[in-house]
Amino acid sequence: MLKIWGRRNSFNVQKVLWLAGELGLPHEHIPAGGSFGQIDSPEFLAMNPHGRVPVIDDAGTIVWQSHAILRYLAARFGKDQFWSDDAGKRSDDDRWMDWSQTALQPAFLTDIFWGFYRTPEARRDWAVINRGIERCSRHFQLLDRWLDGKNYMLGDRLGLADIAVGTHLYRYFNLDIERPHVPNVEGWYQRLQERAPYREHVMIPFDDLYGKLDF
Repeated sequence: MLKIWGRRNSFNVQKVLWLAGELGLPHEHIPAGGSFGQIDSPEFLAMNPHGRVPVIDDAGTIVWQSHAILRYLAARFGKDQFWSDDAGKRSDDDRWMDWSQTALQPAFLTDIFWGFYRTPEARRDWAVINRGIERCSRHFQLLDRWLDGKNYMLGDRLGLADIAVGTHLYRYFNLDIERPHVPNVEGWYQRLQERAPYREHVMIPFDDLYGKLDF
């Protein structure tokens, strides 16, 4: 059985659990990281020398780094819907996955979620937070233009691009920050909320993380 290490309130772990849910994969979830520990153990470091979650073990094949895991699971179990043998079609998802990880995620997760939500009020750096809010506004306005006329990131079916980008939405729309009017993104978010795996693995209350820079 597929094993997935990580804590359920970890943003990157949620991506993996969501895809596993969409694929209907039986799996064992092993809490790790944060208050669950394990990541500094010799056994865990033998799987991922960086000591980070998520990590998966698929019958002896170990994969770490969230987007590498998404691609692995899609190629292994998600042919047609989540994976194509056509390199050009795969690149459609790849571009948005890389953009999510290198542009949207640093602006939202680092500058806003960590800088604002997880940092105690007295220690917040508002220059960094406001920079993140501005950057996220531009990113979500770009997404809004891209999603015009589409149900999902690449058309009418959920794909890997939706997993990588869509994991941001639950937290983004539930923080007390300024947001631009992005009706196409909001419509997409509503469609994601109708999916049981999204509700189960992404829409997890995160109030326990408020004002906590550690675990």
